[in-house]
Order: sequence, then C-alpha cells, then structure tokens
Amino acid sequence: MDDFFKYLAPGEEDKNWGLYINVAGKRHVPPHSVYPSKDHPSSYFFTWETGRVLDEYQIHYITQGSGVYENRRGKYNVKPGALMITKPGIWHRFRPNYNTGWTEHYVGFNGFISQFILNLSFFPTRKPVKYIGNREEILDSYYKIFEFIREEKPGFQQVAAGMIMKLLGDIVALEKRRNFSNQRVEKIIQNIRFEIRENIEQKIDLKKLAEENNIGYSYFRKMFKKYTGVPPLQYQLRLKIMRAKEMLLSSDKIIKEISYQLGFRSVYYFSRVFKNKTGFTPSEIRKTSQNMKVKKSAKKPFNA
Repeated sequence: MDDFFKYLAPGEEDKNWGLYINVAGKRHVPPHSVYPSKDHPSSYFFTWETGRVLDEYQIHYITQGSGVYENRRGKYNVKPGALMITKPGIWHRFRPNYNTGWTEHYVGFNGFISQFILNLSFFPTRKPVKYIGNREEILDSYYKIFEFIREEKPGFQQVAAGMIMKLLGDIVALEKRRNFSNQRVEKIIQNIRFEIRENIEQKIDLKKLAEENNIGYSYFRKMFKKYTGVPPLQYQLRLKIMRAKEMLLSSDKIIKEISYQLGFRSVYYFSRVFKNKTGFTPSEIRKTSQNMKVKKSAKKPFNA
C-alpha cells in the first residue's frame, strides 16, 4: 500500500457514538530522512527537542525499520512488530533510527468508549511500547480503517470505530496468548476446561485434576485465571449457572431438583448464587419463561 494519511472532522453524531477517528495513515520513512514530515497540521507536528502532548489516543504500528519512543517514564526501543500506544495528556516523542528509517501505520481516535478501554490494566501508561510481531490481523485492521476513511461513505465513522475495537481486542488477545505460547500449562488448562464442561453435573475435584497433570494447584489456579479471566472454581460455577438457567427454561424439573442435580449443597445456596450471577432468582426466571409461553399461546389463531 502506498503512503496515505487523512485528517477528519468528526461531527457531534460521531462523537456521541463513543469512539471516533481523527486521523489515520501509513508512511514509509526512508533512511536519512527528516522526521516528522512538516506536512502534518500544527496540532500533530513536533520536533525531537520539544516533543508533544496530544488530546487523543494514538496507536502506531511499526512493520519495518527501528527507532525509539520516549516519555516521562523512560526510553523504549522500537523494532518491527512494535506498537506505540500514546494516551492524551502524556508528553512523548518518537523517531526512526537515522540509518534504518521505518514504516509506520497509525490511527488517532477518541471518545468515552476508548477512554474506558485504554484505561484498563491491559494498556498501562508505564508500558507504551508493546511488541507483538508482524501480525496480519493487526495490519488488516489498519488497511480497512484506511479504506473506510478514504471513501468517507455515510456511517464510515461508526464502521471504522468497530475496526478500532477489533484492533484493541486483537492486541489484548495477542498479549494473553504470548503468556502461554508453547507452554505445557496451556494444554492442561484446555483439558481441564473440557473436563469441567463434560461433567458439569458432577462434583469435580480441581485440586486432584491438577495433581493428575503433575502441576501445583496454586500455579494452575494463577495461570487458569490469566488464561480465562476467572479462577477455576468461578469458571465451573458460571457453567453450572448457565446449565441451571437452561434447565429452568426447558424442563419441568422443580428448582430443588435442579440445584441438587448440579451439586449445590442446598436450594437456598443455589438460589442465592443464581441471583448473584444473573440478577434474578430461579423462580423469577421460570415465571418469566412461563408468562412468555402463555402470551405466545394467546396469539395463536383459533380454528373453529
């Protein structure tokens, strides 16, 4: 793809969407070049001596060459496959190495949705440079964003915002996978997740399963939470609640029977956990389902 950049003027409707794009582009910076180019608007242009502070989020993806990124917290080397994530209000500066240049893909965006996501622990300010390698899915998101903003068809901001969400999701997913790349514990976690799902109505001793796989339970629990986002007992409990909801909606079994079938020690404990996880009691879920069936039945035409 040839060099490309475009600055946008998002309207109120775009801003109310919660995530909107201000700028996006791709640039190949040859070795021995002046950086940044002086064709940037004054709000984006900076010199190495002064650096800059933005009022938007920016994500630069470097696919060739090398360079450096610096903020108040430190100096970070940049190589092919690096993401430079800049947040609003943070002084920073970056540039390619004079002898290598680089190829950069970038997008600048803002909105309350982006503020919420980029303030999560996945995107710490203290680590503005992430190395993810050359990834087709990341590059594809940039190219699709470029295509949407190049044409500026009606609704392009909303569709392009969806690609920003995909980009952020892919970054988090790649970061999570990197912690488990080629590790034996990933296979163990997958096997135990399968075991839990297949035996959701049985009492499963997770500590014993970990022992059978020659792994300490505390380490297994820690890695399981990193992999799935929840500890193994909570994972098992959530699946039990999902199964209970399915049984409440699709069977005539009484609530007490369902609770014991799924291994809860009492119907009172089951009801309390169910409401905590779903916001409704088992009785309320069943009553809602029955009311819906009655309404559907009442709408059927009467055949004389």
